Amino acid sequence: MTRLLTRNIATITELREPQKVFDRAGGEPIAILKNSQLVGYFVPAEAVQTTEPVYATREEVLAALDATEAQAAPVQEYLRDK
Repeated sequence: MTRLLTRNIATITELREPQKVFDRAGGEPIAILKNSQLVGYFVPAEAVQTTEPVYATREEVLAALDATEAQAAPVQEYLRDK
């Protein structure tokens, strides 16, 4: 059984009128089914992030690594022996 990653579903037959399918989904992704099998997903333009990604600086990355150092120590110790 395939797990769908969206709650909106449409069949291949319903895609004869794609605008109705997009309107019903309300801007969310749509799973497309053929004979009850997942074929793929349609992702409307509204569902795609339109803002520019924000990149972390080197200092921010190093600060994040320092903050999680204690959490990563047991894993590093385990891997050191391998």
